[in-house]
Amino acid sequence: MHFFQTELQLKPYPRGFHLITETVLQAIPEIKIIHRGQLQVFIKHTSASLSINENADDTVRHDFERHFNVMVPENAPYYEHTYEGKDDMPAHIKSALLGASVQIPVTGGQLNLGIWQGIYLCEHRDHASGRKLVISVFGS
Repeated sequence: MHFFQTELQLKPYPRGFHLITETVLQAIPEIKIIHRGQLQVFIKHTSASLSINENADDTVRHDFERHFNVMVPENAPYYEHTYEGKDDMPAHIKSALLGASVQIPVTGGQLNLGIWQGIYLCEHRDHASGRKLVISVFGS
């Protein structure tokens, strides 16, 4: 059994949904020796999240952003946590809905994703700094 872990500092991304699959893979080249196992990616923030979804058509990512902005609006009159900006409380809610980690099977040294799947960084703040990820891969 092998276990590898690294931390990755992402560059700042604008608000929205961004494919980061290749960036993650570049950060953990040891994945190539895992015949059967798992990759876990965890984000160390409460106002951004991770998801797996469409990797080919960027209009899907734009539609995600528009839908989440309707589903979780800014400036809702019942928000109490407002001192960090109008996008902060909605960012926390969006992060809770999507989650802080993804887990993907590894087969033959590669992610065993569906043909149209990729890892998303879901950036929910207007002016976020670079996000930190913990990337772990383990298996035989």
